[in-house]
Amino acid sequence: MTPIDHKVKHTSTIPANYGEEIELFVRQYERASGSTPKPVLMLHGRSVPALPGFDLVLPPPGSSPHSDTSYSWAQALAGKGFDVFIMDLQGSGRSHRPSQMDDPCNANPAQRDLLKTNPGTGNCSATATYAHQLGNSQSEWDELATVVKYVRGLCANKKVAFVGWSAAAFVMGPYAMRNPGDVASLFLLAPMFPPNGRWSTNAAAPFDPPPGTPLPTKPESTPAAVFGFPMNLTSKASFKASISDKNLADQVWKTVMDSDSLGQKWGGATPGAPDGVMRWRNSYWWGWNESTVTHNSTLGDAVPVCIVYGDLDRTANTPESMGPVLHFSVPKLYKKIPKAEKLMFCVEGWDHNPVWERKPSQVLQHMCEKWLDGKRVYGVERGSWVMDADNVLSQVE
Repeated sequence: MTPIDHKVKHTSTIPANYGEEIELFVRQYERASGSTPKPVLMLHGRSVPALPGFDLVLPPPGSSPHSDTSYSWAQALAGKGFDVFIMDLQGSGRSHRPSQMDDPCNANPAQRDLLKTNPGTGNCSATATYAHQLGNSQSEWDELATVVKYVRGLCANKKVAFVGWSAAAFVMGPYAMRNPGDVASLFLLAPMFPPNGRWSTNAAAPFDPPPGTPLPTKPESTPAAVFGFPMNLTSKASFKASISDKNLADQVWKTVMDSDSLGQKWGGATPGAPDGVMRWRNSYWWGWNESTVTHNSTLGDAVPVCIVYGDLDRTANTPESMGPVLHFSVPKLYKKIPKAEKLMFCVEGWDHNPVWERKPSQVLQHMCEKWLDGKRVYGVERGSWVMDADNVLSQVE
C-alpha cells in the first residue's frame, strides 16, 4: 500500500509565528477507486508524532521480501475501504516546527541536561529564550479545521470520522462539539480528560470561549515553570522503556527520528555521537472538562462516540489528589457525554500504548474498523463494557 504525503498550507495562529503561512503534514491511504468516500482522520497525542503511532512499518521479517505492516493502524483501516488521513500538528512530527524549537535553550529547563553534550546548553540562561508555551487549544483547533476542510475537499465533502489517541481528545473532542457538521463520529483511544480542567484561556474565567473567539494576543504563561518554554524532550532511553517489546522499541524510535532531522542530532553522552531526542510542543489546553463536554448536547447524538482504554493505563487515569489540571479520568468522560450514542470498552491488561503490542494492536484495529463501519463492536452498540484477555465482554452499565 503506497502512501500519498500532502503538505497542507495553513495560516498559523500559534502566537510564536502568528500569521505565517506554514505547512501541515498529512499522509493519505486511498480507498479502492470507484467506491464511496469514507474519510477517516487520525490525530496523535501530546508527544508521540503521527507516523510512529498510526503507521508503524517494520523491516521484512525473516526471508520475506515484504515489510511488516501489521502494526499500521492506518493501513489496516485503508485495507477495509476507508480513505485514511494521518496528520501532525504544528510543532510535531513532519509538520512545520516554529524556529523557537530549533534553539536548545528553549527546551524545558528541567530537561536541558539531556542536551548538555549534544548540542550543548551550558550558555543557556535560567529562563527560556522564548519564555512561553508554543501551542494552545485555539491554534490546534484551527489546524484541525484546515485539515478537515482539505480532507473533505478530497472526499466529495463527506463528513470525517475522527480517530484520536491520548491527548488528541483535547483537540478532537471540543472541535466535534463545535463543528458537528464536519464530524461523522469520534473514536478515542485512551483519551485524556481532566474533569475539572481549564475552562478557557484564563483559568479563572467562569465560561468557555464560544466558537470564533479571537486568539489572545499573547501566550498564556502562568505558571512559568509549566508554560514558560515552548518545547519538551523525551530521551531515547526513556522512550524505549515505555515499550515492553524491546526489539519493537528500536523500530518505533527509528520512526520517531525519521520525522525529526534536527532532533536526531541532539542528546546522548558522547560528543558527536547523539542518541537523538523526541522534541514535542508544549501546549496550553482548555475547554475540555465535565462542564464543557455537554456543549450543545452534540457528543453521543450528532457525533456518536466510542472510547477504548486499558485497565492498566495510569496516564489517562490519575488520582484526584493530582489536582484539577493533572487528574484525568476516562470513565468520567464517558459518564458526562450527554446523549445515548456512546460506547466504551475497558480492556484488561492494556496500558496506554496498545498500538505497540502485537495482540492488542490487532484487537484495537478490529474494534476501530467495526465502529467506523457500523457503530457496532463485538455485537454491542451502546453502554460501558469490560473486555477480558479472551475478548469476553461484561457490561458495567
